[in-house]
Amino acid sequence: MVTWGIVALLFTWVSSVEGLYWLRFLLGVAEAGFFPGAILFLSLWVPAKHRSHVLGLFYLAQPLTIVIGAPVAALLIGADGAFGLAGWRLMFFGVAVPAILVGIVAWFYLADKPADAKWLTPSERDWLTAELAKEDRSKANDHGRHAGKALRDPRVWTFALIYFGLVYGLYALAFFLPTIIGGFEAQFGSKFNVFQKGLITAIPYLPAAVALFLWSRHSTKHGVHNWHVGIPALIGALSIPCALYMTSPATTVAVVTVTACAIFAALPNFWALPARFLSGAGAAAGIALINTMGNFGGFAAPYITGAVKDATGSYQAPMFVVGGFLMLSAVLVMWIAAARPDPTIASKHFSLEPTPHAK
Repeated sequence: MVTWGIVALLFTWVSSVEGLYWLRFLLGVAEAGFFPGAILFLSLWVPAKHRSHVLGLFYLAQPLTIVIGAPVAALLIGADGAFGLAGWRLMFFGVAVPAILVGIVAWFYLADKPADAKWLTPSERDWLTAELAKEDRSKANDHGRHAGKALRDPRVWTFALIYFGLVYGLYALAFFLPTIIGGFEAQFGSKFNVFQKGLITAIPYLPAAVALFLWSRHSTKHGVHNWHVGIPALIGALSIPCALYMTSPATTVAVVTVTACAIFAALPNFWALPARFLSGAGAAAGIALINTMGNFGGFAAPYITGAVKDATGSYQAPMFVVGGFLMLSAVLVMWIAAARPDPTIASKHFSLEPTPHAK
């Protein structure tokens, strides 16, 4: 994240289109390691029965960042000319500095493993280390010990396709929601300034954060089932094309909000599924492959959406493509459930406090 922040900071002074492209490429390179690293890091810290809850808290950062960040970004863009900089340059400066500062803090604050955590008591450290070690031993296959076998496991590739569909929907939503909002002016005769567009962009993500939290809490309490991913993916698949047939800005944003809630509800629960049978080097390799496919979805979504829009002259066909990929994710995750019994991971509450027996 420190590297990402430094690259983002350089956008403030980029002076050519070629330089802009190179920095965007380097930004992706810097960003690529963060998410799989964070998922693996949490899997090394949190027992499986608590993982969906913790991943849900981690994922809250995404919708809340847009809720806060979209209006702030609009304000920075609107401050065009301040300090002699264009508004978009100020926006990059504003996102870069926090990433650098938080990255430095995390570098020194985060402990690599529970045994190194000074903020846990000795009994808590022993219990947590023992729980995680017991989970690793209980995994029936040897994919966890051999990265190559994990990469050849068809389940890993199936999860990669599921994640591709989810991320495709997320990126299509993130990239083209501002464009759709901009189209309100031509479609409905509405006029919005940059800050108002930022606020409208943020609207779907606040309910999405609430849906994410409540859905992940439900899955933690009752056990993570495949339908915790499949049902939201199905709702997202059916709702996103409907947004283009609404008759007002309010109804359009309402349908988009349903889609955002569905996608963000599915994501944290998704990552609880691959961790059931991957550990060690296999977990690192499997998570990296799955995340790579997701990143490819993020790469493909803007290009495919833009190309289909240019070819058809509207966003109707592209949104059906988005719905199709989300439908693919829903079908695949339920197919896995049918092909292999879905062992639930039940938990009545979330706590790292050792049980009396463990003590």
